[in-house]
Amino acid sequence: MSRGLGKTAYKPVGILLGFAAGAAAGAIFEQVWKVAGAGAAPNATDEDRGWGEILAAAALQGAIFAVVRAAVDRGGAVGMRRITGNWPK
Repeated sequence: MSRGLGKTAYKPVGILLGFAAGAAAGAIFEQVWKVAGAGAAPNATDEDRGWGEILAAAALQGAIFAVVRAAVDRGGAVGMRRITGNWPK
């Protein structure tokens, strides 16, 4: 398979993997937040939550999302190389 075709074939796969990564990261964050004993995860507009809790939750959520997204992207690229013989990006 040509290099251009491999990139084109990976785009829809990458989009689907991105949605899956987002859903997985959200679920992981909710579980981590519960284990931390802080109750339900705060929203930025929760009036009864302080700045520290809001910002800590946002930082944790961002870190989890970045790690999950990188793992899923890398796994997808490796899988595509195994299937097509070319690296997708």
